[in-house]
Amino acid sequence: MDWMAAQRVAEWALARRRLPPAYRPASVQADFETMTAQAEELVAESTGLRSPTPARARVTDRAGWVQANVASMQRLLGPTLCALEERRHERAEDGSSAMGRLPGWVTRPVSGAGRTVNGAQVGLILAWLSTRVLGQYDLLITDEPTDDQDIVYFVGPNVVAMEARFGFAPHPFRLWLALHEVTHRAQFTAVPWLRGYFLSLVDRGLEPMVNDPNRMAEVLRRVVEEIRAGRNPMEQSGMLGLVATPEQLDAFEKVQALMSLLEGHGDVTMDRAGAALVPGAARFSRVLRERRQQVRGPARLLQQLLGIEAKLRQYAEGEGFIQEVEKAGGPDLFNRVWRGPEWLPSLAEIRAPAEWIARVGALPPSG
Repeated sequence: MDWMAAQRVAEWALARRRLPPAYRPASVQADFETMTAQAEELVAESTGLRSPTPARARVTDRAGWVQANVASMQRLLGPTLCALEERRHERAEDGSSAMGRLPGWVTRPVSGAGRTVNGAQVGLILAWLSTRVLGQYDLLITDEPTDDQDIVYFVGPNVVAMEARFGFAPHPFRLWLALHEVTHRAQFTAVPWLRGYFLSLVDRGLEPMVNDPNRMAEVLRRVVEEIRAGRNPMEQSGMLGLVATPEQLDAFEKVQALMSLLEGHGDVTMDRAGAALVPGAARFSRVLRERRQQVRGPARLLQQLLGIEAKLRQYAEGEGFIQEVEKAGGPDLFNRVWRGPEWLPSLAEIRAPAEWIARVGALPPSG
């Protein structure tokens, strides 16, 4: 992967997009610094999750969001991609029989031109995503002392464009957005084991790629079977669901369950914590929910390929899980999810909360 190519292509694709006339970066930055600090207190009071350090808000443009995500992807995927390339090169040299059954373009180590093409494709995808994202918490933290970690990002042009398009009052809307992103930061910084658990799932999902980097024949077989059965092979997990091994699918399902829980918790908290201070929260929520569902045509296909369709379902499924659990035992019952990995709901339990409610009652009180 040529990461610089990804950055350059994204910047080229975004160069033609105009900024909203009302966009004033310094003013939006000052607003979100205030709103993020306020949101942090509201989230702590509402959820009991208090981060050990203050949240830092950073307003960025679309190209800046792409740059931050390229850096984050490098931290997450860089070691695996390097190992994968080395493994492919070794197998190509020893002429293994498994490799011999596959086309040369699959087994051949990626050339400089190939890495550039890969980077360009990623850049175009990130450029498109950057026009839709409003806020994001970057949870990937390395041991390197850098200022570009543990940041709550807000894509200023997109926020201002939404406010103008739907007539949202800026201060309440920005506080409402900050509540969701700060909730995610609280989840990963106030729950000591959660970040490590999430990254261990990512490692489990990536490791089989290095050990068996050429799964094209299996992928094609699985696609044909799904289509013959009348199912959309990309509906649940996008392309990842097609290329993954059983071990990867297990890890991915755990990631899906965790993210459904966290996204649902973020939505519930943003509506509850700011109820008194964000009178337009119900309308904000309705408009954004409709916006998520209005993508059509090629953009809809791209969402399926990337697994964003599954991502969007996480909000509703996670919120439904929380509502059912709290109906059965209140917030105290739900808060057991923060005790340890064994207390987390599976994806099946997210979709059938009564199963989780029955199971956690049998776990030791200490977790």
